Amino acid sequence: MNRRSSVARSREQAFTLIELLVVIIILAILAAVVIPKVINRTEDARIAKATSDISTLDNTMETYKLDTGEYPTADEGLNAFQSNVGNNPKWGGPYLKNGVPQDPWGNPYIYANPGDHGNDYDIYSAGPDKQPGTNDDMGNWNVHQQQ
Repeated sequence: MNRRSSVARSREQAFTLIELLVVIIILAILAAVVIPKVINRTEDARIAKATSDISTLDNTMETYKLDTGEYPTADEGLNAFQSNVGNNPKWGGPYLKNGVPQDPWGNPYIYANPGDHGNDYDIYSAGPDKQPGTNDDMGNWNVHQQQ
């Protein structure tokens, strides 16, 4: 009798296959609902980060020009914020505490002088597709419109 009661007790304490399948199905349904929302939030966060970075770089560019009297050349690029690549005696940098950031997709921000979008210069990210000159590019010409 003792053996029989312990087997009955273990069956009562164990999960059945149907109970496990129900739990797995519920988790799969929750994942199907939650994961797309999380992925969209991740992309939104990347876009917000790029917007913030571009605004910071744009403001830093104006500070650089106030100090030196001109924007960096295309050859000097954004490296002019960290070191006096143009040997300008009025250079007051480094202008960025942690260096020039990369865009949220892991690529360097692109600098063009003169700019192609009605500005003296362009600072932009090639965006999620990592291809400059496509519709997902984010730059100082369109970031200010989004804010």
